[in-house]
Amino acid sequence: MPKPNRHLSDSVLEEILMALRILIIKSSAIQQALTRRTNIVWAGFAAAAAITSSLLILGDANGPKPLAMANVVVGASDASIFPREAPLDHQRWTSIVIHHSSTPAGDVASVARLQGAHDANGIGYHFIIGNGQGITDGFIQVSSRWNRQEVGAHVASIAKQSANGATLVSHQRKPSADELNRHAVGICLIGNGDRRPFTENQMRELATLVRRLQKELNISADHVYLHSDVAGVSSPGRFFSAADFEAQLVQTKS
Repeated sequence: MPKPNRHLSDSVLEEILMALRILIIKSSAIQQALTRRTNIVWAGFAAAAAITSSLLILGDANGPKPLAMANVVVGASDASIFPREAPLDHQRWTSIVIHHSSTPAGDVASVARLQGAHDANGIGYHFIIGNGQGITDGFIQVSSRWNRQEVGAHVASIAKQSANGATLVSHQRKPSADELNRHAVGICLIGNGDRRPFTENQMRELATLVRRLQKELNISADHVYLHSDVAGVSSPGRFFSAADFEAQLVQTKS
């Protein structure tokens, strides 16, 4: 029986090892190529996303603004209570109507739902003043309706029968609900004025806001109404002190 050729076996083994080394080298090269390709693909995705985002921002400059930007919480002394999406319409706004939400808590979104709107952009008021339950006590939420200088939807079409609530100065002429909704700035205090008084912060910021609007829009005192002055409702409620409010207006003016 012939003996195995040891030299031949060693040669075959070396060829096999060489082939394995070549495979390993090629596998490493393929892996590096795939890694580079993956990095290029992800870089392309990132660049495309950045470009798309920029185009959306530039292309939608005149479109609807996000709700979080449209309804901003500010203090009454902050200049941003004035509209940011349209020029202040000095010809439109001739009066102010003060309301309550009739709820213990709330903000623009919840009050909008209470009014039957699909979202906060449909709220009928122009300003909301918080009581600490939903909005910081005394802080003002500016609605998108005001920022776009749109007419209000806040005065009830209910004929006034009697003075169910507090009354401000004696008004010689009672404007219609339609007239007020078209020309009155609607301010809503969060809370139920038929059950408890509003907070000191709310009343102070209300007076400051009303005075600023009066000054900017040249609205006289006899065109500042409570909702109960012009409709058969009690809003802003029997605990709203008209005398204290008028005194605060005088203090704010001085």
